[in-house]
Amino acid sequence: MSYIISVEELRNILATNPDQVVMVDARFQLNDPEAGRRAYEESHIPGAVYFDLENDLSSEPGEHGGNHPLPSVSELAEKIGNAGIDHQQIVIAYDKSNDMFAPRFWWLLHYLGHEKVYVLDGGFEAWVQAGQPVTSEVPVKKSKTFIPNVRSDEVVDVERVRENIINKKATLIDSRSYERYLGKNEPLYKKAGHIPGAKNYVWMDVLDRNGKWKNKSSLENHFSRLDKDKEIIVSCGSGVSATPNIIALKMVGFRNVKLYPGSFSDWISYEENEIETKDETDE
Repeated sequence: MSYIISVEELRNILATNPDQVVMVDARFQLNDPEAGRRAYEESHIPGAVYFDLENDLSSEPGEHGGNHPLPSVSELAEKIGNAGIDHQQIVIAYDKSNDMFAPRFWWLLHYLGHEKVYVLDGGFEAWVQAGQPVTSEVPVKKSKTFIPNVRSDEVVDVERVRENIINKKATLIDSRSYERYLGKNEPLYKKAGHIPGAKNYVWMDVLDRNGKWKNKSSLENHFSRLDKDKEIIVSCGSGVSATPNIIALKMVGFRNVKLYPGSFSDWISYEENEIETKDETDE
């Protein structure tokens, strides 16, 4: 199953069944948290609503839980309903291009049990480059009741990750850049390196040379060293860039894929947790 939709496919859906589609603009910049909303207010796909990574798709950081803890299920469900989304709607999230924030929205809606949520390949840029209309008009949506059906088995906590270092029942993936994985560069956190045992699968590697999502055969090849019968725990810095890897893994048939929401930023909040800096990908 593909969770990625092209501009052409979106155009066809909007032409035949526009009332069943809700577009979600998830553009965001970690170094400028207001940039995404400014971009949305200036220009977006007609009918799209805006969801903000920090205000809508995360809860407030605390001592533990990482930099972008999962939002309250009830609060997010209310916001989703207010955006005109229930379980009958086709929901398509888009980003600036193929970034990590639309996949975060995709993952959260999937986590809450929605079956028809997709990411627009190429994002807003692809829409504009295809000559499609944009607007600055903010839509008024008729509120719906969104009842979450939480897939609680798709997340793991720090205790499960600690256990896995010993029992190795799952394969742990780190989705950050290779330099951050090795601890050679860490722009965000007080400690550098990775969770012991993690294998590095950079999230951007699910994209091709042109920045579009790789096709199924390319993704199969990319993840060929992983065992489809084994549990896969996906992490990153704070549970955001892990989500493109989760989409890609699910698209090629990995069924037991879980997110460690707090990821490395949660891991290092416990002083007793060890850090590794060697490459363990091929071990």
